[in-house]
Amino acid sequence: MKLSRPYRVLAISSVAIFLVSLDVSILNVAFRSIVEEYGVEKRTLLTWCFSGYNIAYAAALLTSSRIADRIGRKRVFITGTLVFVVGSLICALSTSAEMLVAARLIQAIGGALLTPASLSLVLPEFPVEKRSAAIGIWGAVGGIAAAVGPTVGGILVDTLSWHWVFGINIPIGLLAVGLSIKHLSETPKQVTGSPDVIGALLSMGGVGFVVLAIVEGERWGWTTVGTIGSFLGGLAFVAAFVLWCRTKKDAVLDLSLTKLRFFAAGNLASMVFSIGFFAMFFVNIQFLQNVWGYSAVKAGLGVSPGPIMAAVFAFPAGKWAERHGHRTVVTIGCVVFAAGILLNLAFLDSNPSYLFPYLPGMMITGIGVGLTISTLGSSSNAFLPPVRMAMGSAVNTTVRQIGAALGIAIASALLTAGAKIDTMTGYRRSWTMITGVAMLAAAVMAVLYRKPTEAQRTAAG
Repeated sequence: MKLSRPYRVLAISSVAIFLVSLDVSILNVAFRSIVEEYGVEKRTLLTWCFSGYNIAYAAALLTSSRIADRIGRKRVFITGTLVFVVGSLICALSTSAEMLVAARLIQAIGGALLTPASLSLVLPEFPVEKRSAAIGIWGAVGGIAAAVGPTVGGILVDTLSWHWVFGINIPIGLLAVGLSIKHLSETPKQVTGSPDVIGALLSMGGVGFVVLAIVEGERWGWTTVGTIGSFLGGLAFVAAFVLWCRTKKDAVLDLSLTKLRFFAAGNLASMVFSIGFFAMFFVNIQFLQNVWGYSAVKAGLGVSPGPIMAAVFAFPAGKWAERHGHRTVVTIGCVVFAAGILLNLAFLDSNPSYLFPYLPGMMITGIGVGLTISTLGSSSNAFLPPVRMAMGSAVNTTVRQIGAALGIAIASALLTAGAKIDTMTGYRRSWTMITGVAMLAAAVMAVLYRKPTEAQRTAAG
């Protein structure tokens, strides 16, 4: 069956998002093998495979969106995918911890280039009333990648080596590039004049230092000079960035977007929910491997029902959001997610019992994620005018990355402190925190979100 042009564009951009999402989830199960190869003394450095990637990726997103608007979204999408492939190749061929960390930074830059360009290529192809469903499909692909990542990673690690978890990115990335060259059309340039170099540097400094403080706070100590200095430095950069954007025409961020209630509330809820979502994924993998003693493959299979359910529900969630409202779908999704975590909190212990409560708990949280993640993205991005779509996608991905870093940092601190008491305390505290932030995200959406006006929907079309 031949796809219509909008769905061809969606399919191609989804291949690249599959690549980035797969890479994030697949590395979790490979990390232990990487440490074993390079030595325990390199473990601290190797954690920068995660934290360095998150910092560089988050810091570069806003700047990347403006590059895409300036020189063309297709061009930046292809360039970002190629950079990601090159980074993956260097990761696969790494012979030292230092080389691997450096290659992960290259991957991060590639991911930051392709992500906002990807969604901003898709959204103009669809009428306003179909964009939420399109984002649902786009998000479902990410859910599928998250589902298969731990399993595929575990198989590759156990049968070949951890190097192959990066090598698998290369054919997928090259496929996306080939399809993009053949089928995508370049978008008109959305920005003219000189680039906002100062704004780009300020935004990268602000996001970079804030995320650095979050991801390294536990290791450095939350009250140390390094952590506090990074936070204060990041906030100073953010303040300078806001002041700059208020006066600069065609700045990296159009501050007028924050006056749109659907955009501001959707992004705030995205950041809050991301704290719980990424913490949940981190904690549950740790629980299966460190408490129940699961192998990498078994842990990957164990968590996969959650992302599968998320992928199944992400697409219809977009249609339901158009019919019943984004606020309704997201609020229900957050509550369902919290219910699945509460099932873990009430019944899970150190005695392995996968079929109950772990499996139903994971499936319920997956349904909540499917209803929530993509719908949050469409709640803030689907109703923006085309000239602001890349910027909106970058803002949404940036706040999610900040939420992810914060969620993993909080969960890691809770697990470390709880381990000093007994096996389960840290996990129970983490699940309590995750439940709380999920309900907070529901409250943010229920109270603050306002659907776009007819004038705003018309401008978006």
